Amino acid sequence: MKRWIYIAISVLALILVKNITFPTALTTVEGASLTPQGQDALAVLVFALLLWVTEAIPFHFTGLLALVLLALFGVDSFSNIVSEGFGNNNVIFFIGVFILSAFINKCGLGKRIVNCCLSVTGNQTKFILLGFLTVGAILSMWMSNMAVAAMLMPLAKSLLDEEGLKPMESKFGKGLLISVAWGSLIGGLGTPAGNGPNPLAIGFMEDMAGVQVSFLDWMIYGVPITLVLIPISWGILLLVFRPEIKQLKKSNDEIRNEARNQSPLTRDEKVTLVIFLLTVVLWIFSSQIADLLGVGIPISLPVIITTMIFFFPGVCTIKYKEIEKDVSWSSIILVLAGVSLGMVLYDTGVADWIAMGLLGNINGLSPVMMVFVVVLSITLMNIALSSATVSASIVMPIVIELSMSIGMPTVSIALPAALGTSLAFILITSTPTNVIAYSAGYFSIKDFAKAGILMSLVSCVVVSLGMYGVGLLTGMY
Repeated sequence: MKRWIYIAISVLALILVKNITFPTALTTVEGASLTPQGQDALAVLVFALLLWVTEAIPFHFTGLLALVLLALFGVDSFSNIVSEGFGNNNVIFFIGVFILSAFINKCGLGKRIVNCCLSVTGNQTKFILLGFLTVGAILSMWMSNMAVAAMLMPLAKSLLDEEGLKPMESKFGKGLLISVAWGSLIGGLGTPAGNGPNPLAIGFMEDMAGVQVSFLDWMIYGVPITLVLIPISWGILLLVFRPEIKQLKKSNDEIRNEARNQSPLTRDEKVTLVIFLLTVVLWIFSSQIADLLGVGIPISLPVIITTMIFFFPGVCTIKYKEIEKDVSWSSIILVLAGVSLGMVLYDTGVADWIAMGLLGNINGLSPVMMVFVVVLSITLMNIALSSATVSASIVMPIVIELSMSIGMPTVSIALPAALGTSLAFILITSTPTNVIAYSAGYFSIKDFAKAGILMSLVSCVVVSLGMYGVGLLTGMY
């Protein structure tokens, strides 16, 4: 009955937003207009967000339903809408990631790596959460946050399976899998390599304002903010999802002895480890390899190349039939439907209208408040747009133009805006990184949003104060 109520509310919101007559002052904001097509797309967005948060129907079918509604409302043809997301190379990335994760778990390598990690963190669940957050953040500073989440997710899942904790019921399970996503997102703030929109932002600043931001320049601001957010995110996870168990079943001595006395690697484990490491190396050095070969290498290419090795004759004794059920097609559908919806919002001008509505009136605020409004606005846009790159593409030109028009240093506004694209803590569909952690099945969309709202607000404050504080030291403000 409750689910039907949620559906009814979502439908009513859809009808209301689609048919309401907005005042002219709202439909045109700083040159960005809400067109009739855009209003239809906005109505579908509100409808989908309500169903995603309440989980009244399966999340991936909500995404597909949103695409159908966009087509029925005449926003665009169904083939064009579908091609925006389902023609995206992320579908290949996810297939490769899920295959790799399944082999790590099936061959026993996941359990072995978890044992080694636990020998460092000990058996206390609160320190295990901190360990996953820290490792995720450090790795994510140097490689794609999606890739980091893809590595850590099967390790966390193996640990929880070993403890016999039930998905959707265990608070420790919820906190641990959310830490996989959060750690990866937090690390994305640290360096230009940490998140896809980061180099995009650097390019916009150079092309539009003639401002060059080096790798080290970025780190001066990004690394301190990352380091501050790690313990803060740890505290929030412990507050919202206090583990129902203080310790694992094994003692510290048992954990260390088990890690020390593990049997030799089996052939399947060796093969999986080599393929895993090869994938990591290709991810980290993909840009250098691309320059060497003179071709573009998207993030999906390394993992699909390496995972295909598993299926050559004689390579591994584990067959595809054994890991097929671990490929989460529902998660793939979710993220690709989300990308399609986000691109339609971009194409119809709704995204530009939202951005100008949020950022058009910040002139006159103090520098620290200006930065806070920019970061908070980008964080809110991450809810609407299922792609940090799309968010950056829309907002970066706006904030750079804004900084020049009000006489603020471009970096003082543009850099925090870029950092804001990493703060996708509220909605699972905001980034594939969240979907990877969600695909393990230990937390709901509502769980993620509950903790994410608090984390987003705190993160906006930390980024704003961090930017302003370091900016004062460097003479930028």
